[in-house]
Amino acid sequence: MAPTTEQRADAIRPFSVAIPHEALDDLRRRLAATRWPTRELVEDRSQGVQLAAMQAVCSYWANGYDLGRVQARLNALPQFTTEIDAVGIHFLHVPSHHDDALPLIMTHGWPGSVIELLDSIGPLTDPTKYGGTAQDAFHVVLPSLPGYGFSAEPAEVGWDLGRTARAWAELMHRLGYTRFVAQGGDVGAGVTDAMGRQAPDGLVGIHTNLLVPALNDPAALPSGTEQERAAQAAIKTFQTSGNGYFVEQSTRPQTLGYALQDSPAALAAWMLDHDTDAYYKISRAFVDGQPTGNLTPDHILDNITTYWLTGTGTSAARSYWEAYGPDAPAAQNQTPPPPVQIPVGFTTFPGEIWQTPRSWAEQAYPTLNYFHQAERGGHFAAWEEPELFAAELRAAFQPLRADSITEPSR
Repeated sequence: MAPTTEQRADAIRPFSVAIPHEALDDLRRRLAATRWPTRELVEDRSQGVQLAAMQAVCSYWANGYDLGRVQARLNALPQFTTEIDAVGIHFLHVPSHHDDALPLIMTHGWPGSVIELLDSIGPLTDPTKYGGTAQDAFHVVLPSLPGYGFSAEPAEVGWDLGRTARAWAELMHRLGYTRFVAQGGDVGAGVTDAMGRQAPDGLVGIHTNLLVPALNDPAALPSGTEQERAAQAAIKTFQTSGNGYFVEQSTRPQTLGYALQDSPAALAAWMLDHDTDAYYKISRAFVDGQPTGNLTPDHILDNITTYWLTGTGTSAARSYWEAYGPDAPAAQNQTPPPPVQIPVGFTTFPGEIWQTPRSWAEQAYPTLNYFHQAERGGHFAAWEEPELFAAELRAAFQPLRADSITEPSR
């Protein structure tokens, strides 16, 4: 990579997190001042996040959780910022020490952040410590989506999935990578899908664990088998009773933001109210002390605390308005994007909002060259089961490895 200077807009600058003590004191004060609603009138989550769960979350957040964890965990890893298309992008860049590691850019989703991907870094960059071989290694790049975490907020509309995908290709090129792969789940799956359709120079394959095309028109997908009908039913359930956050964020993110910026309890409740499988796993971790996989109270609060301390609840919600709102390209019936012509890998996890049948993945991606049903994990697969997730990426991208991979700029 050509030398850069601190003055150049495309410079890559080292970054470290520095949270003022006043911000932590303010968080504790706001948690203590929470005005609680009355208890829900049902015994499940059908009215929303349950009072017992939220009180357990906020009690541990205020009295048991180390508020310095976010800063310590991120600062233990190499972080950088660079400006792309007038937005400052925060990212982690963790090269492997193994020769011929494959460059990989991974994109988080909502209500996630780079926090949800941190524990997959070790298995991906140093697979020999986790049951893999040196030939399985990746150089890992983890950017924070615009308006999320420590990335800057866009100052103008237009940052849809496609624009983010183009920014990620520019980031990989800026790092000196001429051959790389991409992965994403949730919103990150949308970005990764867009990257595959844009086919930027150097991108040789993608992997996702959420079938984004299925949400656009599930009725157009095969429904002849029991598994296919079950997937369609799960999508219908999600669209009729489980996607309140999706509707609000894609239509009225600014209204929502007044609560998310003012009350840490409101922010936490909003972030927990995502999907049934993840909600009950998180609830059990706090209420019963029974975490599932890596979804421990500390890990969950690392993510929520990142949103609160960076004040990005509103800007993250706006990303749904950009990607899925009434003015988004998909809602305007614009020309369909080109098909993905590079190899595609897909993993379906049992706790996902719906379990994607292989037939659906094959219809969405004619170039599908890897499909697997994992034995554990849910919507936040990399967060919940980081080693299993890393093993999926090794298997999916193994055919795409080459003898000569561009070395990372360090």
